[in-house]
Amino acid sequence: MPPKIQMDVRSAWTVAGRQQATEWVTTMFFNLDQIANDEGKIAILAMDQRGTLRSMLGTVGMPSSDDDLSSFKVDVVRALSPRSSGVLLDVEYGVGAVRQAGALASGAGLLISSERSPQPTWNSEYRTEFSPDRGPAFVEAAGGVALKFLVRWRPDRPPREGEPDLAQEALDAVRAVVDACRQHGMPSVIEPLVAALPGEGPLTAKQKRKLVVRSAELLSTVGPDLLKLEWPGDDAGCLEITRVCGSVPWALLSAGIEYEKFVERVVTAMDAGASGFIAGRALWGEAVGLPGAERSHFLKTIAVERMAGLAEATDGRGRSWQEVTRA
Repeated sequence: MPPKIQMDVRSAWTVAGRQQATEWVTTMFFNLDQIANDEGKIAILAMDQRGTLRSMLGTVGMPSSDDDLSSFKVDVVRALSPRSSGVLLDVEYGVGAVRQAGALASGAGLLISSERSPQPTWNSEYRTEFSPDRGPAFVEAAGGVALKFLVRWRPDRPPREGEPDLAQEALDAVRAVVDACRQHGMPSVIEPLVAALPGEGPLTAKQKRKLVVRSAELLSTVGPDLLKLEWPGDDAGCLEITRVCGSVPWALLSAGIEYEKFVERVVTAMDAGASGFIAGRALWGEAVGLPGAERSHFLKTIAVERMAGLAEATDGRGRSWQEVTRA
């Protein structure tokens, strides 16, 4: 882990594991090498699903106890972590079981989800809260080298009299996460998911693109080390994200879409300046409906081939995290 320092905004600094700042320090970038490949690109396996995974298993009639969730995570990580630059896990069902089984490949850095599941709500809207007891020290104690924090929010939600300002709360929570990670010396990975307002109905493609870009723009000003972002709709949206993120690297999440479509999106995003991908269900989704031996076979063949295909399709594309932070 990079050495810890006290942040002093009154003076310049250069510290191993961080990008040199301008004359007056306002942003620090931590070394992402432990969750990046040899080219400085992001190729992370996402296996931190909790409620979503339980629901997926239950929907197809498969057992969905806590032990079943852990067993599934072990199988996925054992098959795919050797081809991943990092693996994203939860502490509830993932980290302990994976460690005990020795399933995590030695070359894959461990990211750990900090947010609680399920998340709190206010009048059916998600409310973002950061629990300091699940901060970087918590992640480090569990063996993680980076902290991931999920933000479900509506970045343009207006404050309303007599109600909490949910958008500002989300920004404040992310700022607290980033600050805690800076003080501890650990990279922060922020995952924003934009949401429709109550009674609004599904977001249109135009709305989704605008909100995803605006979300990235606002959160990049807080200075996370990596943003895990939704698809903004097309190549123009990806270019806009790269522009608003500035010196903050971003990687595309899969959001459960079919594998072939995800490959197309990742290629488009990386050609537009993204630094890689963080993929989950697009790689292993069908495995939830398969029993033990069949599941293991699917993961060791189809899922591994998918990860290899992503690596081939993205070879030479995108920007390394080092290139982005020097921008």
